[in-house]
Amino acid sequence: MKLTFLGTGTSQGIPVIGCTCEVCRSDDSRDDRLRTSAMISIDDKNYVFDTGPDFRQQMLRAKPENVDAVIFTHEHKDHIAGMDDIRPFNFKTRKPLNIYAHPRVQEALKREYHYVFSENKYPGVPEVNVHTIKKDQNFSINGTKFIPVEVMHYKLPVLGFRVHDMAYITDANYIDETEKAKLKDLDVLVINALRKEQHISHFNLEEAIELVDELKPKRAFFTHISHLMGRHANVTKELPPHVAIAYDGLEVLVG
Repeated sequence: MKLTFLGTGTSQGIPVIGCTCEVCRSDDSRDDRLRTSAMISIDDKNYVFDTGPDFRQQMLRAKPENVDAVIFTHEHKDHIAGMDDIRPFNFKTRKPLNIYAHPRVQEALKREYHYVFSENKYPGVPEVNVHTIKKDQNFSINGTKFIPVEVMHYKLPVLGFRVHDMAYITDANYIDETEKAKLKDLDVLVINALRKEQHISHFNLEEAIELVDELKPKRAFFTHISHLMGRHANVTKELPPHVAIAYDGLEVLVG
């Protein structure tokens, strides 16, 4: 299985509009971050977590020939705002794209993309097959098992996912013990780490490292990074050997 980080930035991305901090002015390409998303590739099948506002740019950069499913973590705009750009995959396959979402997320998608779910559709709108997922129900796509992991994003439940020995979790600041039990014996843990200072709805760097120490994956990658974290090269020097700050375009082999 290959994991590709399509985007590793927070809701504003990096550089932030109008900001002149050293991170936003950095000439290190690892400090340029599109909104958070990732893709896993298994047996020539590609599965994308979230379609944020940079989805089109991410697909053009990653160049997948196909996307077989989109799995949504939650309904915030920086995770759903690019769903209209699935259309080229519809045109190529002449089939609807399978999307997987919690009922609450489905309601948000129907509000944002009412034309997709209309009875009388305008020609050329995105075509989707909607599959319902819930925190306590594992599901399979093309024979690959996905285990939902519920985390809390302040007061909003968000779904992370375990696939084989990899877990992908974004937008979290709390995971209860029942859900942590799903995250044992991982090869790769992806977890959000927004910045060094504490935040109301995201793990900060210290909290993310503490979680890695608790769960003991072989490797961990931090995502959903703010420009307030600091430059990639500097933060990397502060991390344990098996922990890394992910960057856009990073590819990781799992298992």
